[in-house]
Amino acid sequence: MKYGVIVIGGGIVGLATAYNILQKRPKTRLLLIEKELSLAAHQTGNNSGVIHSGIYYRPGSLKALNCIGGYRKLIDFCDREGVPYELCGKIIVATREEHLVNLDMLYERGVKNGLAGLKRLKKEELHDYEPHVRGIAGIHVPQTGIIDYKLVSAKYAENITRNGGEVKLGCKVIGIRSSNDSLVVESTMGDFETSVMVNCAGLYSDKVARYTSGTIDVKIVPFRGEYYKIAPEKQHLVRNLIYPVPDPNFPFLGVHFTRMIGGGIEAGPNAVLAFAREGYRKTQIRPSELIETLAWPGFRKVASKYWRTGLGEMYRSFSKAAFTRALQELVPEIREKDLVPGGSGVRAQACDRNGGLLDDFLILDNRNAINVCNAPSPAATSSLAIGDTVSELAIKKLN
Repeated sequence: MKYGVIVIGGGIVGLATAYNILQKRPKTRLLLIEKELSLAAHQTGNNSGVIHSGIYYRPGSLKALNCIGGYRKLIDFCDREGVPYELCGKIIVATREEHLVNLDMLYERGVKNGLAGLKRLKKEELHDYEPHVRGIAGIHVPQTGIIDYKLVSAKYAENITRNGGEVKLGCKVIGIRSSNDSLVVESTMGDFETSVMVNCAGLYSDKVARYTSGTIDVKIVPFRGEYYKIAPEKQHLVRNLIYPVPDPNFPFLGVHFTRMIGGGIEAGPNAVLAFAREGYRKTQIRPSELIETLAWPGFRKVASKYWRTGLGEMYRSFSKAAFTRALQELVPEIREKDLVPGGSGVRAQACDRNGGLLDDFLILDNRNAINVCNAPSPAATSSLAIGDTVSELAIKKLN
């Protein structure tokens, strides 16, 4: 069978794209392929389950537009499909004087991005929301929520198959070649012909993109984020979500506290270079992938500029005491013995040749291939909006 569209990648963005295509063009012959034996096995299934408000992102950027639009679409979808979520709100806390400029910038971004009900907090007002937090000022963001994105992904998949789409698991892409006006996706389950290919391969999106686009000027650099869980007897220290003011030089939000939709409190993540694209443990090393990262000119420029920050993150990865001290900036009562080892995730961070860690979504569009090459947080919140954009590109090609 020749397919109209093949979507590569069974994470939340790939699933949302396939879902959108079939909603708009129900008779499309669509195949979604995923190399793992389950959906949402990587970034989607290992994140902290936060519904992001859009306060962090530069007004007018793809992240801002897709987060705000995706937020509304996600809430509507969950209401229709019965997916549980909670809009519990969060506070962003400045713990030092030097954080106040960036705190003000975040507030202004939130206002420009259309967030209603944002509230600046004075030192004494922080305790109205989080009694155990320490800070000198903050922002309350009522739109932030918590959810299980694996469950959201499962609901997308149900809708895909209900509308006639196919999902193949354990199907790894090993090449893509042109054949007349079509593409042939070569996989471990055989070859599949398609009019349009959509690449949502996450940690391997740059490699898949090179099958159809040749040389591209970005490389995926994997950053591992490690979590601790808060021991049950100390979970009362955190009501909802507590975030620091992020460093504007990095596309990471800093270690924070998150109440989980399934119960419990998570602390983290840090952001440390992973030595394999799927390097969920410190001991996981793939020499070929590590060499690729270290050899990339853009990564070398990032490392030369921010090596102190990188070493600090690495130290915190190996030192529970250092991790605890970072958390104590926000909640001083937390002790090392209160932290129980949790899971980890690996973020697919695109890095350009000039040393830029891309802080926006990146979609590369050519004749019959669409490559989503940078879709980090808030991609889960934004999934239906990103899927809407990518599906429009795919349908335009089909028509």
